[in-house]
Amino acid sequence: MITDGFTYVAVIVFFAGAVVWAEKVFKGTVFKYVPAVVIIYFGTMLLSTCAVWEKTDDVNLYYHLTKRNLLPVMIFLMLLRCDVRKIITLGPRMLLGFFTASLSIMLGFIIVYASLKGLYEPDTWKSFAALSGSWMGGTGNMVAIQEALHVPGGKMGYALLMDSIDYAIWVMALLALIPFAPLFNKWTKSDTRVLDQIGRYLNEAQEKVRHHSEFPDLMVLIGTGLLISALSMYLAGKLPTTVFITPTAWTVIMVTIAGIVGAMTPLARVPGSSQLSNASLYVLVGLIGSRANFAELTQAPLYIISGFLIITIHAVILALAAKVFKLDLFTCAVASLANIGGVASAPILAAAYSKALIPVGVLMAMLGYIVGTGGGLLVGKILSLL
Repeated sequence: MITDGFTYVAVIVFFAGAVVWAEKVFKGTVFKYVPAVVIIYFGTMLLSTCAVWEKTDDVNLYYHLTKRNLLPVMIFLMLLRCDVRKIITLGPRMLLGFFTASLSIMLGFIIVYASLKGLYEPDTWKSFAALSGSWMGGTGNMVAIQEALHVPGGKMGYALLMDSIDYAIWVMALLALIPFAPLFNKWTKSDTRVLDQIGRYLNEAQEKVRHHSEFPDLMVLIGTGLLISALSMYLAGKLPTTVFITPTAWTVIMVTIAGIVGAMTPLARVPGSSQLSNASLYVLVGLIGSRANFAELTQAPLYIISGFLIITIHAVILALAAKVFKLDLFTCAVASLANIGGVASAPILAAAYSKALIPVGVLMAMLGYIVGTGGGLLVGKILSLL
């Protein structure tokens, strides 16, 4: 049994690295259906259930220090890829589709929670808030909200189950709808000619960007990320707090703003932010899983059903909006997956329609990183009042 804090963190980082390496080597196996981040969470959760480590004072200290200091770095580096100026080039129709999808997800969480709140465990609103952040952005947003609202690791197990199972079914449904795009577009009376033009423009812009990162690139990104993190935490300690807006929440807000601003500077053109932010994310997910226990997942079916109800509400609202605003199926489907699936899956769905539209999926998913944390915290605030 591990009782030393450094060893505990080292084992989690090693395990996360082993899963990522396995995903690269065995692409066509279980990783085709279950993302590495989910395997890392439930893998560390299994190790915790088997008492591989003990929650000693030293282990708890390293857990809190690592998580508290790594989270702002991850958020800042993640948002460096989200240039608002490029996102605006998507045009009003696609932005309308994206924000309609985000709003429908928020409404889905609120309606389902209000309807079934008597069946949930206490403080379930916190894990719902974290998951809503993920379903409007990505796992990084979920981790940020989890830390801001101090959601216990066991509660996050339900969120990850919903995020994995319900999301996987929804991806398959969206892919299955592709052959019916002409019928859907005829029903909504949408004009799809502008899509190809936007896709070609974004593809040409993407080809001009340097993708290979070098040692100086990584050092600049790590140093800047750590400095922004330190400054944000220092300033957060000086700001007024409430039960809902904690110092951690202030830190998340400030690094989010710093990341959005940084994405419009030359720093955004330094390659490597994606790899570094993903590495931070995987370590953070491993840390969260290490505090949970499978014995705590006693109401998993209820939460999985709740996830499907949320997606159903989301799909109905999005379809009605498509009819009213004459949106095509590509815009609706990619907007939905850019929210619920993020940058890992939205480009895949876009490519299934046309490879020229891959950048559209990427940019829409990037927009989710910007709105996910704020949207999830807003959902949390509403659910807490219910």
